[in-house]
Amino acid sequence: MNNQLQKKDSMKVPEPTLRRLPWYLSNVKLLRKKGERFVSSTQISKEINIDASQIAKDLSYVNISGRTRVGYEIDTLIAVLEDFLGFTNIHKAFLFGVGSLGGALLRDSGLNHFGLEIVAAFDVNPDLVGTTLNGIPIYHSNDFEKKMREYDVNIGVLTVPIEIAQTITDTMVAGGIKAVWNFTPFRIRVPEDIVVQNTSLYAHLAVMFNRLNFNEIK
Repeated sequence: MNNQLQKKDSMKVPEPTLRRLPWYLSNVKLLRKKGERFVSSTQISKEINIDASQIAKDLSYVNISGRTRVGYEIDTLIAVLEDFLGFTNIHKAFLFGVGSLGGALLRDSGLNHFGLEIVAAFDVNPDLVGTTLNGIPIYHSNDFEKKMREYDVNIGVLTVPIEIAQTITDTMVAGGIKAVWNFTPFRIRVPEDIVVQNTSLYAHLAVMFNRLNFNEIK
């Protein structure tokens, strides 16, 4: 049976599935580099230690069917996953807070490969305002509303100190930002129609340390 592709736009994909799909994408890209043309859910399962039935269920959301006893055509699977995950469309973003973490994100050119382009950053540090980092201009935070009229942006990346996280979030939302990628350990409050993705490095550290300590005392 030939591969058939159809994005199920009307079906809401569970968040755990959305978190796993990029793992499958990275894995099959590695297989393609090795010269493989087809891959099965069983092969992917062996590589990333996720049950093959779960992988097949996750892939059912993008409605790609493979060939019996052969599996999925790798080039097609990569194209479908990249499109489904939004990696083929560039989403422009502003970054707020050019500290160590914010600066690292500005230097991370790899974000473009996953559909995110940070086109400008904002800070209040006079040593940073008016400069560029990795070719990305850094403006004063007071210029945000003005720059929103100049750039086609709807995503804000939040890497500011926690004491101003909510204030900056309120400013972003009032200025027209529709989605916030929050790297602070502060749980920001937003209207219901605003998308928030919390990615707290500190929270992940806490989980890792707890599991490490648990394993050590077993």
